[in-house]
Amino acid sequence: MSVSIIGAGLAGCEAAWQLASRGIEVRLYEMKPAKYTPAHHYSGFAELVCSNSLKAARIESAAGLLKEEMRRLGSLTLQSASQAQVAAGGALAVDRIRFSDYITEKIRNHPLITVYEEECTRIPDGFCIIASGPLTSDGLAGEIERSLHTKGLSFYDAAAPIVTAESVDKAIAFPASRYGRGEDDYLNCPMNCEEYMRFYEALVSAEQAPLHAFDQNFSVYEGCMPIEIMARRGADTIRYGPLKPVGLRDPRTGHRPWAVVQLRRENADGTLYNLVGFQTNLKFGEQKRVFSMIPGLGDAEFVRYGVMHRNTFLDSPRLLDRSFSLRQNPCIFFAGQITGVEGYMESAMSGILAGRNMSRILKGKLPLVLPKETMCGALSAYISDKTVADFQPMGANMGILPPLDMPVREKKARYAALACRALTALEQVLKEEEQE
Repeated sequence: MSVSIIGAGLAGCEAAWQLASRGIEVRLYEMKPAKYTPAHHYSGFAELVCSNSLKAARIESAAGLLKEEMRRLGSLTLQSASQAQVAAGGALAVDRIRFSDYITEKIRNHPLITVYEEECTRIPDGFCIIASGPLTSDGLAGEIERSLHTKGLSFYDAAAPIVTAESVDKAIAFPASRYGRGEDDYLNCPMNCEEYMRFYEALVSAEQAPLHAFDQNFSVYEGCMPIEIMARRGADTIRYGPLKPVGLRDPRTGHRPWAVVQLRRENADGTLYNLVGFQTNLKFGEQKRVFSMIPGLGDAEFVRYGVMHRNTFLDSPRLLDRSFSLRQNPCIFFAGQITGVEGYMESAMSGILAGRNMSRILKGKLPLVLPKETMCGALSAYISDKTVADFQPMGANMGILPPLDMPVREKKARYAALACRALTALEQVLKEEEQE
């Protein structure tokens, strides 16, 4: 009894870990290092592409609640994150290399997991989990479309630039976290109104990189919007978005800046920082020219420029059920961003559930369907909801949870109550599972 898994990203590794931990042999197919997607560069598994942040850590937040549920479900991703964590205020951020290396070592050394370094261009026979990611190769994507008699949907993701810490002018950029949360984990590049408008005009007029072989008629998902596209919506759009200055004061003036570009640690040693919210598709030379206009980054050394890449996902409400299996063939599961969950943790979560449910099916049990009161259950319900007509990717948010029986007006208290209800519901399900 064995299961084939396509893709050693977050979802594929979580699925493999769940299956192997339950005594089931896994054949894990990963095309790296023989072949890379346009966005991947590192040979290790579970490579983080867009950002090194796994979002908020507080349980009373949607992202924090999701992570706590995943911990209780035995997440390998969060095991790795605890080993590779870097300071990031109230967020959970990691050293990407250490994070990937930890997961790679765990997967490669598990006696029940065999890794095949090759590209899959067909769906394997038998039990299979397809976790090929948002950059599924053309060969496999075509096979999926033919097998499911459907067309894949696509949008575009973009990654932010990374600079060296020593090249940031510390006389201008100041360390702080918004509202004093955390240990001054971000570097903040403040702008006055004049500096901001010069930067803004340069940004909206900068030349974008061609998409080459990608389809030119694309739509951009809001959660990974390139900074230059967001800026073209109006001069104040990014100033109320990634450049919002609230909760910060420039120590040089004692006042709140007009706008602030935040830099977040990229690695544990603090030698690299990424530009928060600066996903971009500008040409590399334009990135150097425009982003060097940011106060504090005049002499910044860019070790990686931003890139834009394709992100493909299924029309999951028509194809998948809440266990992440195909409605037309319960031997085949999908996991990761190809299912329409959006975000690192959401992708990993789907791998956990796909792996656990595949294990249950192989052992003659019904799939584990988590309550909609849990964040994992709510996301699973959303991607499998046939009433969703214009399906778009969904990340963790409190809005997809059912309302409380007794309304709570104050948001912080309401979120705390939703989190408490979710974890209580999850624990009940896990307790019942243990008693089976």
